[in-house]
Amino acid sequence: MTEARRAKITAVGHYLPEDRLTNSDLEEMVDTSDEWIRTRTGIKERRILKDEDKATAFMGARAAEEVIHQRGINPAELDAIIVATVTPDYLFPATACLVQKEIGAENAFGFDLSAACSGFLFALSNGANQIESGRAEKVLVIGTDKMSSIIDYTDRSTCILFGDGAGAVLLEASDDKTGIIDYIHHSEGDTGKTLYQPAGGSLNPSDEETVAQRLHYVKQDGRTVLRKAIVGMADVIERVIKRNSLSIDDIDWLAPHQANLRIIEATARRTGLSRENIMVNIQKYGNTTAATIPLCLYDWKDKLMHNDNVILAAFGGGYTWGSLLLKWGIK
Repeated sequence: MTEARRAKITAVGHYLPEDRLTNSDLEEMVDTSDEWIRTRTGIKERRILKDEDKATAFMGARAAEEVIHQRGINPAELDAIIVATVTPDYLFPATACLVQKEIGAENAFGFDLSAACSGFLFALSNGANQIESGRAEKVLVIGTDKMSSIIDYTDRSTCILFGDGAGAVLLEASDDKTGIIDYIHHSEGDTGKTLYQPAGGSLNPSDEETVAQRLHYVKQDGRTVLRKAIVGMADVIERVIKRNSLSIDDIDWLAPHQANLRIIEATARRTGLSRENIMVNIQKYGNTTAATIPLCLYDWKDKLMHNDNVILAAFGGGYTWGSLLLKWGIK
């Protein structure tokens, strides 16, 4: 019997703006302190894309170019581009179309996927499905967000958390049994509006009143989201391990969404994962939404060994959450 085709990550790229917004900078902007931010979130600084002429597509394209260069391919070889983002350059056209044009991927189709902080996970499994079905040979998956464009820098409950950045991976068919093994994804309508952007959509279109009321910025009930995130992430991590007849000792690395260090540490305690096996870079970048997990993979790419068992896990607005189990395929 022919074995099922599996998709694996063959290259990883990233982009981070040069400008840094430190906790000390925020002390000058809102009523907060470096100690308060660090002890409650683990964040020390975050990157901000200050150039008004550049946005989400620009960062995604730079991350994509690094992937293409690393893999040594022609952009014309790409079959599809999936961009996970909640800060598209425009409501339409899709950011993926802008990236496609920028990098010269003339034979690729592209679309955006909106699932907040779980966006990269959902996009990765979608791209894997295309490889597994045989309908695509090379799929570029990008997580990119310019969160500074929707953050209220007078709201200390949210402005301390978010930063800008992009990460990207290339998916191709595996020839050595490595690659994406399984995933578990969930959605639950957040009718309580604990994490959302009130205006800018079809329910509350932009007008003078929505702008005056500052409704185009992220609003969050942090305590509720934190509790939901800890339970949700731990559950899908444990389930994907059990479903594949593994134990916690079989997992070499966890790449969790970088929302808050307390969420990451609580998830580790619930699952029994050692802190040494968990990728954490929130102190450097803050929460870059769809970009956090690929940025972790980029930062740890020299530590990841061929055949390592890696779990990716996220929880985000929507609510959306999920986990993905893969065997690392880059040698």
